Amino acid sequence: MDIVPLYIEGINSKRPLVFAGPCSAENEEQVLATARRLAAIGIQVYRAGVWKPRTKPGGFEGMGIEGLRWLKMVKEETGMLTATEVANARHTEEALKWGVDILWLGARTTANPFAVQEIAESLTGVDIPVLVKNPVNPDLDLWIGAMERLVSCGITRIAAVHRGFSSYEKGLFRNQPQWHIPIELKRRMPELTILCDPSHIGGRPELIYPLSQQAMDLGFDGLMVESHSNPSEALSDKEQQITPETLGRILSLLVIRSTPDTSEFLSEMRREIDEIDDRILNLLSKRMSVAREIGKYKMANNIPVLQPVRYDRMVTNRLAQALGLELDGEFIKLMLEAIHEESVKQQFEIFNKGEKGEHS
Repeated sequence: MDIVPLYIEGINSKRPLVFAGPCSAENEEQVLATARRLAAIGIQVYRAGVWKPRTKPGGFEGMGIEGLRWLKMVKEETGMLTATEVANARHTEEALKWGVDILWLGARTTANPFAVQEIAESLTGVDIPVLVKNPVNPDLDLWIGAMERLVSCGITRIAAVHRGFSSYEKGLFRNQPQWHIPIELKRRMPELTILCDPSHIGGRPELIYPLSQQAMDLGFDGLMVESHSNPSEALSDKEQQITPETLGRILSLLVIRSTPDTSEFLSEMRREIDEIDDRILNLLSKRMSVAREIGKYKMANNIPVLQPVRYDRMVTNRLAQALGLELDGEFIKLMLEAIHEESVKQQFEIFNKGEKGEHS
């Protein structure tokens, strides 16, 4: 693939390259107020969605062409470059008509080869940077394939945006980071510029800093962060947006390492441990949820919480299983006791609530 490191004329190439702005362009006042405050902290690229693909109809689906007019006003007033998401050829043509400087493909679009091909063909002969977010599901070949389609139509200024992957089970993150996937992408395509979208990975403001720092530690080239002048009033994704001033503080705290990590093996193993620990916590949460459902059934059917025969059988079976997995039996016994104790505790709470309800 003939992809070169992302170059954007007039933009400081110093890491991290930061794209920031609201999830959605909602009205002229919000767009310009956010832009002024972002410009004040040195942001050079203003991002905002004007077409919003929603999971269900009836929600806020963006302002369309009117939003593009506001982005043009941002560019004229602040000097920042502008970026917006496109999902089809019509979006692309309108964005170019209104002078948008950078386009990006969202996760749903990347997952649709027909849409990507349509957009790529509409950009034939146009020299514009295009950012490609990872597909919704962890499919590296699909991600690479979207970029290949753009290259086949002459687009070479391409960057990948890691925004995490959807998971049926909800845990700490809105979208699971699965860092090993963008790491493998970089191994296959060493010249590719990779940005991290901590807003969509974390889904919560307090996770933006640690995720951004982890991305910098992994050698990512930049960040795409959702920033709104008044996040609590945002019409979309208000839970994950931060004010420009908060973004400024986060950027000032980031440690940008100039020398390569000499212990890449150790870093990779630690990243794997972090992902495994996250899965363990998600499974524990799910186990306690099942235990609570069992508690409700026991209460409704007058069955005692403690079932010693069942517990002894479970411990015996798990200890035998642990030996086959090269796990220390004493450690597994302690872990099972702690899990069982917590399960019993949660079931007793259900019984206590039920008894209080009967006597109220």
